[in-house]
Amino acid sequence: MLLKDLEKKKILILGFGREGQDTFSFLKKVFPEKTLGVADMRSLKDFSLREKKMLKRTEAHLGQSYLRAVSGYDLVIKTPGISFKNIGLKNRSKFTSQAEIFFDNCPARIIGVTGTKGKSTTSSLIFSILKEARLPVRLVGNIGKPALSSLIRARKNDIFVFELSCHQLQNMKKSPDIAVFLNVFPEHLDYYKNFKEYVSAKANILKYQEKNDFLVYNREDKTVRSLVRLSKAKKIGVKGRYYDLDRAAAKAVGKILDIPDRTIDSAVKKFVPLQHRLEFAGTFKGISFYNDSLATVPEAAIEAMDFLGDKVYTMLLGGFDRGVDFKSLAERISRSRVKVLIFFPGSGKRIWKEIKDKKRFRSFFVSSMEEAVRISFQNTEKGSICLLSPASPSFGLFRDYKDRGDSFKVQVKRLGKSGWN
Repeated sequence: MLLKDLEKKKILILGFGREGQDTFSFLKKVFPEKTLGVADMRSLKDFSLREKKMLKRTEAHLGQSYLRAVSGYDLVIKTPGISFKNIGLKNRSKFTSQAEIFFDNCPARIIGVTGTKGKSTTSSLIFSILKEARLPVRLVGNIGKPALSSLIRARKNDIFVFELSCHQLQNMKKSPDIAVFLNVFPEHLDYYKNFKEYVSAKANILKYQEKNDFLVYNREDKTVRSLVRLSKAKKIGVKGRYYDLDRAAAKAVGKILDIPDRTIDSAVKKFVPLQHRLEFAGTFKGISFYNDSLATVPEAAIEAMDFLGDKVYTMLLGGFDRGVDFKSLAERISRSRVKVLIFFPGSGKRIWKEIKDKKRFRSFFVSSMEEAVRISFQNTEKGSICLLSPASPSFGLFRDYKDRGDSFKVQVKRLGKSGWN
């Protein structure tokens, strides 16, 4: 939707977190006299002082009944965290998103990156390659700044690397000039009606591409491969596992933009892997610890095992149970040389249930990260690896995957440097 079409509409910002506040600030700059509506499930006492000041300039609909406000507005700008399943409306025509407004109004070239796993690393790698080539590039979306804060200053020769989640892609009617589609695994099934709807949301990254656009895709992912025909773009297939795929996709984008190989290789060599993504947390008491807290699906945990190889001796698994299938993970663990399995509440019991040859493992069920790490030190052989790769979301014991990963690193360092044995 073009900005000129927003001027006369009665607008509701649905969800007032980081992205919702960015949308509010942007619209106030574009339409300073306009009164905006804000709907959020939090009550007023839960807002910060800064947020309360912003709300004074709005029609605020707060608390458990906040979704009722939707019917009173011409246009609803929905934040990604709110599911259409919860809104309960079949007609989505009055809904838009920050991503959709950005795509419809951005004069610059957009490189969009999506995938169940790897999109943050790939987006960061592409950004690093373009920075190394001294191109006018900005990183926005899931990993960078909310997109609309950058739109006012956007110029035609700019390049935006936009990390796109499935939630941001849902309802989109425009695709990026260069789309990168890494993989699709079952995830967010509590947000969508089913896996098919989740895949459909992801497919919007390529569905509206034209013949002068480019699509970089993982040719080894069957689901991604089945969607490629929907795009009219020039298609470039890449392959790889874990960081190999991220690098291959980022390098392909560099090639599309005619960046010299030496520049691409230099950027990749300098790149520092992101936190919580197979992050080396240090070697303590002869044990190497890896933090892969962002492994929130079984496939990511499998890839971590493949990447680290036979030195993985202890694994920390489990978390919030979204009901996904753990059979493939259980089979991969059974084929490995892992000896110790430590399970967190929720999905931990289901993962253990799927493992057939239980006698060859030492298993532990814990209720805190301190307990999990202490058991790791007590049971992991020196010279081997202890891997946190939960194959599940973090909610329950932890706020998010960052909190889980940070807790792991803190406990590893604390116990590793103590005199405790």
